[in-house]
Amino acid sequence: MKNILVKLFSQVYGKNQHARQDALKDELIHDFSSGTEYTLQFLKWLALASLSGTVCGLLGTFFYSSIEEVTSFRLTHPYITLFLPISGLIIVFIYKRLGVYNDKGTNLVLDSIHSHEQIPDVMAPLIYAGTVLTHLFGGSSGREGAALQMGGCIGVFLGKKLKMDEKDINVLTMCGMSAVFTAMFGTPITATVFSMEVISVGMFHYSAFVPCIIASTISLGISGFFGIGRETFTILRIPELSIVNNCRIIVLSITCGLIAIIFCKCIHSAHKIYSRIFSNNYLKIFIGGTIVSAFTFIEGSQYYSGSGFNIVRDAFNGHTGIEIFIVKLLLTALTLGAGFKGGEIVPALCIGASFGSAIAPILGLEPAFGAGIGLVCLFCGVVNCPIAAILLAMELFGQHHLVPFAIASGVSYVFSGCFGLYDSQKILYSKLHAQYINTHSH
Repeated sequence: MKNILVKLFSQVYGKNQHARQDALKDELIHDFSSGTEYTLQFLKWLALASLSGTVCGLLGTFFYSSIEEVTSFRLTHPYITLFLPISGLIIVFIYKRLGVYNDKGTNLVLDSIHSHEQIPDVMAPLIYAGTVLTHLFGGSSGREGAALQMGGCIGVFLGKKLKMDEKDINVLTMCGMSAVFTAMFGTPITATVFSMEVISVGMFHYSAFVPCIIASTISLGISGFFGIGRETFTILRIPELSIVNNCRIIVLSITCGLIAIIFCKCIHSAHKIYSRIFSNNYLKIFIGGTIVSAFTFIEGSQYYSGSGFNIVRDAFNGHTGIEIFIVKLLLTALTLGAGFKGGEIVPALCIGASFGSAIAPILGLEPAFGAGIGLVCLFCGVVNCPIAAILLAMELFGQHHLVPFAIASGVSYVFSGCFGLYDSQKILYSKLHAQYINTHSH
């Protein structure tokens, strides 16, 4: 009987041992396959992101240099602003000549990711030419819109040439956006997160993080090699965290969130009003250019022309006033609404910095600190990207004392509601509740 039990136990144990060995073998094979897949995917995106970062870094560097050159020329030849209406006619002619009749700007890049809308191959050179002409003749516009559009276009172009599928093209599009944004502003972490965050508010495209940060850092290296330094601002006195100071920051942030709504509404309304009055694009841009040109000529200093980084610098030095942000806001709306090219984010930074610097003393805060809060709040409010806004504060002002800017970013994010610069931006989750809403900014 004893021998029979031993034999039976040996057979059962042997079978279980074989089963465990087979299971262990299957697990090892699965782990090896998974590890191989992750490695191959990483190497794939290392190569693709490096390619995108190199191409977009060179393009962004060339674009940055072009904007700087035409701005310097305009400042030394102020009479050239009188020809802004003529430059507008040239922009409309070029776009129509190349078959682009309804330019959606940055919305086109977002649509290409959401709904796979096709981006024409000519968009990158078109937005480059249009933005350079706008800055050369004194239009009030930024340059980041062009950077995002050119980067997105390059990403789509490379994806098509490499015969990639739609999902990979979307990631490459975000790589391009990150890389050109970095080349223009020298903020690789902000550019990376912004390109992921702006697509769908409430949901990150985490799969794009590694490719985007690789493309951004390579682009930063290229722009740095050619002598392009990033903008940084010094805030000497940041108030200590206290109930009183936090309340002051919250009040300023709420106000900035409301200013962000006004800015977005002005940009959208200007375009609608122009289009309602002038059905002809040539007439629309000529009249708009005439209005902006006349103001610039009468004002005489070109202080409000271009992107407005000069106003940002003055705001951090305490040289600002309420009228500055109002004039810049209106001129930007008049310029972009008429059909001139560029972007809205840098003017928003300018408006936020000047407004914050002017209001801060009333609230008992330092003007430079108010300028920083206003800049971060307007950025967050118009693009609905609170994490990118906090990172922007870190890269512009330093990594210390981030808590006030985090508070400001969060408050502005909530109080800017569902408004935003980009109609094609999706707000997937409510800002107030843990609720899926899937709506567009407006």
